[in-house]
Amino acid sequence: MAFLVRVLINGVAIWFATLILPGLSIVGGDSNWETLAIILLIALVFGLVNAIVKPIVAFISIPLYILTLGLFTIIVNALMLMLTAWITEATSWGLRIDNFGVACWGAIIISIVSLVLSVLIPGPRVQSSSSTEISY
Repeated sequence: MAFLVRVLINGVAIWFATLILPGLSIVGGDSNWETLAIILLIALVFGLVNAIVKPIVAFISIPLYILTLGLFTIIVNALMLMLTAWITEATSWGLRIDNFGVACWGAIIISIVSLVLSVLIPGPRVQSSSSTEISY
């Protein structure tokens, strides 16, 4: 269930980013329902890329994260977005990105929208270790 919510949140974030950025577009879909299905498929591919590839890339690039004080996250997120576009380019539908700069701005917008939607949507939150209860 949590993965489906993440896919929906990513779908809304990707859709919003395509509205704002001129170099980021969704290709395919003649009707609104087909476009919605394409957005959800793109969000699913994006979620799988973030779940499988991103941890490996993040681990390998730990020195760059430290060197740039975490700003390298934008580059990694842009690369994951470009990988999603590359995977969907094999079909007649999908995400199209003009250049790496658009991918960076798209990654920033998608991250912000995803964060805001994650906070606004009610649901169970993961508690930090500092909020553990002590029972006697």
